Amino acid sequence: MSRAEVADGRGARTAPSALWQLSLFRSEVTTVLRRWRTLALLGVLAAVPVLVGIAVKMETGDGGPSGGDGHGPAFISQISNNGLFLVFASLAATLPFFLPMAVGVVAGDAVAGEAGSGTLRYLLVAPAGRTRLLLAKYASTLVFCLTATLVVAVSALTVGLLLFPVGDVTLISGTQISFGEGLLRAVAIAGVVAASLVGVAAVGLFVSTLTNSGIAAMATTVGLLITAQILDQFPQLHAVQPYLFPHYWLSFADLLREPVYWEPLQRNLGLQALYAAVFGSAAWARFTTKDITV
Repeated sequence: MSRAEVADGRGARTAPSALWQLSLFRSEVTTVLRRWRTLALLGVLAAVPVLVGIAVKMETGDGGPSGGDGHGPAFISQISNNGLFLVFASLAATLPFFLPMAVGVVAGDAVAGEAGSGTLRYLLVAPAGRTRLLLAKYASTLVFCLTATLVVAVSALTVGLLLFPVGDVTLISGTQISFGEGLLRAVAIAGVVAASLVGVAAVGLFVSTLTNSGIAAMATTVGLLITAQILDQFPQLHAVQPYLFPHYWLSFADLLREPVYWEPLQRNLGLQALYAAVFGSAAWARFTTKDITV
């Protein structure tokens, strides 16, 4: 370090600060992913594709196509013909409730859980600052969003390869693409699904700053999720439904069309970014002014 760097103190502070931020983020991610509750949630998510795959296999028996009822994304009827569709079907099955519920539990516990256990004050004693700590917790929640989505996708792909034939993929628009391109679209869909959970994570983090009870924060976040899902089903509320964070969740199905319908996907990602900005700012405003007494 040069004498000038020592004189103004910048050289002594910059590197440790960067290392501390990385260490804080790594510590938060490790803490989240090592909790038994988190592992149990990931185990449940991994089991969903197994159950769906077994159910379809038992229903079709001879490997013929399963019947569809015409509701929702046309994935189920394609699973017995191509195991890759189990990935799409499993993501469609878990996104409305299981995935966001798991994210809501993790996000709701992020700050309130620390406050309830008495470790929040200890974390604030370290040279992190409230803003950096909140960012680290939100970033670790987003890592969980991606991890949970990949657990569902990988479990579904594994079961699909074991139970069903694979080959060229017939898109829901009727176009046929190679298995490799279908796999790339599956990766893109997993990314869109993970991004669709950004809004839930921000809402959960905000709720977590309002209370010192992790259980209360988790229950409130899940309750808001259920309420938004119910409101999204009433035709009379069509004017407000486009602003509800779950409204465009199933737009990922448009990645299985040729050409791809980009507008619903863009609306979904834009809406999630809006929720992240609004509720992330609200969480920051609350957390940075909150009186930490426990």
